[in-house]
Amino acid sequence: MGPLGWILLTTLLISLFAWIGVFTLFLADHLVERLLLWLVAFAAGALLGGAFFHLLPRAIRSHGSLHTRGLFVALVVGFAFFYVLEQFIHWHHHHGTDHEHEPVTYLVLVSDSLHNFIDGLVIAGAFLIDVEVGFVTAFAIALHEIPQEIGDFGILVYGGFEKVRALAINFATALTVVVGGLVGYALSDIVGEPPVALLTFAAGNFIYIASSDLIPEINAEAEVRNRLGYFVVFVAGLGVMYGIALLGHSH
Repeated sequence: MGPLGWILLTTLLISLFAWIGVFTLFLADHLVERLLLWLVAFAAGALLGGAFFHLLPRAIRSHGSLHTRGLFVALVVGFAFFYVLEQFIHWHHHHGTDHEHEPVTYLVLVSDSLHNFIDGLVIAGAFLIDVEVGFVTAFAIALHEIPQEIGDFGILVYGGFEKVRALAINFATALTVVVGGLVGYALSDIVGEPPVALLTFAAGNFIYIASSDLIPEINAEAEVRNRLGYFVVFVAGLGVMYGIALLGHSH
């Protein structure tokens, strides 16, 4: 099988992780509601972990030690872009006719689509270098997709989407990893390295969503015991992403 075949196979398999939330279809609604804030807490940790343990280190390694200021400019632009985007969504939410879903759900969908597209570019570049490098890269990306997709599904349901629709929409955004892989293969002459500016831009997206939208939801909990529990789950999300980063680095 050539590089294109491996790129298609691995990106399609990774996109299927979006269906990991299907187990909730077999749970009662009140149990799902009790799980949602725990998933939101885990997602906040996973998003921050993805930004600080995966995207930013990868960008810095690819960019080198010189002129790193440009990387942090892209980080701030990514953060500010989602700030402006959320203000627009809030305006539309209050002045338009659609009041069904929380604005954070749309931010997550945009951010996740961008992140998956970048992952597809990275996988394509890795397979074009060497099949073994491609497998290691795809495996690392697949590992960090599991907690991210669980968290994203929880955010969508918490934000007002029905479970089946949340699964379908989450899968649609996950398919952008396949698009990224195909674009990366088509642009194989210039995709030898990860798209550094997009990596830090996506990191800014993750940091904004976690700090501005998800953590405040957890902090709104009145019960001290629950807040402590959410904090533990939040740290677990960070820990999982850090552990995956260490595993990827060892390879």
